[in-house]
Amino acid sequence: MFAEFLNIIFKSIKLDKTLYSDNKNFGEASIYFAGIIMILDGIAGAVAANTIIKTAIAMSGLTAIVTWLIWAIFIFVIGVKLFPDKQTKVSFKKVLTAVGFAHAPGLLRFFAVTPDLMIPIIFLTQFWIFAGLIISTKQVLNLKSNFKSFGIVLLSFLIIAFLSISFVMSRMNVLPINNISL
Repeated sequence: MFAEFLNIIFKSIKLDKTLYSDNKNFGEASIYFAGIIMILDGIAGAVAANTIIKTAIAMSGLTAIVTWLIWAIFIFVIGVKLFPDKQTKVSFKKVLTAVGFAHAPGLLRFFAVTPDLMIPIIFLTQFWIFAGLIISTKQVLNLKSNFKSFGIVLLSFLIIAFLSISFVMSRMNVLPINNISL
């Protein structure tokens, strides 16, 4: 079982599209493997960030789970409900699992042990994860076009970024709507 888990991680890091097209990688344990990858990804991000600022490691693991769910929801809604191809028939669980697998390159953030390494490693792994999401989206949704897969992932990212920035700005009381008085 552990060998299967490591195989999934290595295939994801290699951006191997067969990871997402082989149904044996989406068995009973796959959702747990994807969840473990996401939790470890969050912890790796916190470890990397701790080289500059103090970050709560447990909170980072929880945030990674929430992020995983949000990414999967947007990819599912945009790719399966709004803009599907004719052969796009996939369950939410499979999309959720594929999104988790695609985050395996984030585990390399554990190597960002000095402040000088943090920014380049986080930057590199984020693009690597983005590439993994594009590949997983194309394979899992049975899309014919790389461009469509890229568009689904980019649109999901832009929505998540907008919502994240809006949330942070509302907490800081700096949204333009906050300055309107009645």
